[in-house]
Amino acid sequence: MKDLTADIGTTDTRAMPPRAPLSMRAQDFSAPPDAAVALGDQTPRRTLGWRLAVFVPALVGTALLVSGIYGWLAETGMTGLEWALLMMIGVTFIWVTLSVSTVGVAIAGLLAREEAQTRPRGDVHPLNVALLVPVYNEVPSDVFGNAAAMLEDLARRDTRHRYAIFVLSDTRDAAIALEEEQAFEVLRTSAPAGIAVHYRRRATNTDKKVGNLVDWITGWGAAHDAMVVLDADSLMTGRAIDRLADELSVDPHAGLIQTFPMLIGAETLFARLQQFSNIAYGWLLAEGLAKWARSEGNYWGHNAIIRTRAFAASAGLPYLRGRKGRSELILSHDFVEAGLLRRAGWRVRFLPRVTGSFEETPGTLIDYVLRDQRWCRGNLQHLRLLRTAGLHPVSRFHLLHGAVSYLLSPAWFVLLVIWALLGKDSETNVVRYFNETNPLFPDWPPEMSHIDSAVFLVIMYAMLLSPKLVGAAIISLHPKATRVYGGRIAFLMAFAVEIILSIAYAPVLMIQQTRAVLRAMFGKSDAWAAQSRHANAYPLTTLIRFHWVETVLGLLLLVGLAAGLVSFWLIPIAASLSLAVPLSALSAWPLPRSLPGGLRMQSPNTLREPAIVGRARNARSRMRMVLNANRFPAE
Repeated sequence: MKDLTADIGTTDTRAMPPRAPLSMRAQDFSAPPDAAVALGDQTPRRTLGWRLAVFVPALVGTALLVSGIYGWLAETGMTGLEWALLMMIGVTFIWVTLSVSTVGVAIAGLLAREEAQTRPRGDVHPLNVALLVPVYNEVPSDVFGNAAAMLEDLARRDTRHRYAIFVLSDTRDAAIALEEEQAFEVLRTSAPAGIAVHYRRRATNTDKKVGNLVDWITGWGAAHDAMVVLDADSLMTGRAIDRLADELSVDPHAGLIQTFPMLIGAETLFARLQQFSNIAYGWLLAEGLAKWARSEGNYWGHNAIIRTRAFAASAGLPYLRGRKGRSELILSHDFVEAGLLRRAGWRVRFLPRVTGSFEETPGTLIDYVLRDQRWCRGNLQHLRLLRTAGLHPVSRFHLLHGAVSYLLSPAWFVLLVIWALLGKDSETNVVRYFNETNPLFPDWPPEMSHIDSAVFLVIMYAMLLSPKLVGAAIISLHPKATRVYGGRIAFLMAFAVEIILSIAYAPVLMIQQTRAVLRAMFGKSDAWAAQSRHANAYPLTTLIRFHWVETVLGLLLLVGLAAGLVSFWLIPIAASLSLAVPLSALSAWPLPRSLPGGLRMQSPNTLREPAIVGRARNARSRMRMVLNANRFPAE
């Protein structure tokens, strides 16, 4: 196995503690590890029951749908194209039903009052915990301002653990790097007593974030029992951080514990859409996932605590063999690292009820898509890792799910194309076979009436929206729940706005993800750039250049509708695609505070801002003032 120990000879380590090297080697994917942590029975009957409750209804529901469509298609005999269409429907539908059954499991667990995150019994013993903040060309005042707020909140805790924070810079921009050093000095001199503050900038950003963390582990990891990995926009309360450390302390077999980050800082229309959805419905999917995943959870790359030595011993990533024999870095590393930890016998737990874990979301549609493009290629790599020896079946499912989440978009697109080609009836069907010219084949497909099209559309939308509908129903039926959203009327108004906007943006995102999949398949990689953390409206020329494909497809559908060749049930999709440019421009609209709460999609975190968010905003502002004073000193 390749030794991943980093060469830090040219790295600036002046602001780092004495080195404490920890060996880390790349894992062999062709053979399981020689030894694994003994965990005993990790699939008790209760866990197996929850897993059956997720997968069996999804499989049965999909089978019933496929059977019904098969009976419709088989009236005149099945062709190869019909079998392909049937398979495509089944493949797309099963992932929708899995989301629905996951919500069902969450509700069943809540009704049964079962605790999804039972803590193993045992006394909390002190841990040395490192807070790691990897950065790459980020805004220094934001990064160090968040860090200041977290340290201040952590210092208020009566904790048994010892904490230190490390800002691990891969920044390539010299001006930003200079500001990072200045911000570090401000943070170091103002940090609470007892919490060490360190900063390291690598000379070269070898292997991106993976290499950044490996550099720290192999250089200083041995001095710390655990590491809390944060993103540049992560924000966690002292209570949340301390809770993770306690959980890891009392569970000696836990290798990684992941929280469910809530979205904050949303001021634009698109960001508020994401934030409302995350807070109002995301918790149900998170609760259901925690129920059935148990010790085979997943890792989302940030806002999680990891046992340092377990990670170093079992989660080192090798290079993949790419096109033309070139070495290829594993990009979406977090899912893979979780699977490797579990392969080595460590528990990977998910605690969705740990409050105080936050992150930001892209402010515009374009920023969201650009981030998605970076993730797409990495998630598709997961398909090549499914044969990794020794992985737990649930870990393989997480890898498959990560890839399928992107492959579903081209699958839906193919179904959309076929649906459009079917036309309104047999006279407008573009792909039908004619017996007069092709007597060996039957007519295909059978005529689909407007009613059949409507039923099919309603079923698909109902399944896609069911997690949101269930989450909204639970909230709206509980007065205490609706109160934190500003009342039942305000919540239902916000829910309606979110549903309408989600339906409007979904076709645009489908086309963009399809393009990302095609780019990944043909080896076109996107440059690794810092994510845009601040929403800025894009000029019209950029919007047109970015969304021309969706616009053209939408206009073609509108032409088909006007000519009577396309079912009018495709009007919502045609409208969304043809209006991609104005929808994208609208996504960057800062929501006026004068709007009613429902139209602003208010949620608990916007109506009653968490204290840590306000402190972070103030700390960012103070840090910005200091850096500006250094940049423009008074004459």
